[in-house]
Amino acid sequence: MKICILNGDMQTNGSLFTKQMLALADALHPKHQVDIFHLADMDIRHCTGCWSCWWETPGLCSHQDDAARVYYSLVHANLLVFASPLVAGFTSSTLKRMTDRIIPLLHPYLILVQGETHHRKRYSHYPDFGLVLQKEEDTDEEDIQIVGKLYDRLALNFHARKRFIKFIDQDKMEDIAYATYRLTARPCRKKATHACCLIIFVQDICL
Repeated sequence: MKICILNGDMQTNGSLFTKQMLALADALHPKHQVDIFHLADMDIRHCTGCWSCWWETPGLCSHQDDAARVYYSLVHANLLVFASPLVAGFTSSTLKRMTDRIIPLLHPYLILVQGETHHRKRYSHYPDFGLVLQKEEDTDEEDIQIVGKLYDRLALNFHARKRFIKFIDQDKMEDIAYATYRLTARPCRKKATHACCLIIFVQDICL
């Protein structure tokens, strides 16, 4: 099983959260191939919304930075782990920036999924999602529900599922590792219902 871990800790140098993520990677490594990316130490630029990845260089972002390494690992992974301390009730801006940048991995064209319009696959396979978080002192259940819901929606758009949420301040590391072990037998999912959709891109026109 191939696992891609996106560590969104903004203070990776010696921080407890990053140490925990390294411990998780070590716990998984004997049985699984693990790629862990410490995003704060990488050149990951903001998405500018230029849409070049959709109509000028399909599948390729206009930024030539370290995100390309994440793309390669992500599309070959069986599980994608979004990991971050919560900051003001949400995942870090570092992780959010990389999350925004994975849009080139989808087509701009649309299909019907569970009665909603979502982007078509660019690749035949996408990994399911896991969340590993660290709570703040004032984190409440509503915060967790909001974060969980957003990643449920993100997973739906990426033809995947959010499989678990774990917390390093309340779940043992072996329990977090086990949450990935049991995903090796990936259950089959029904194919999405497709609908024809004509998309017209209009450039260089002032409305």
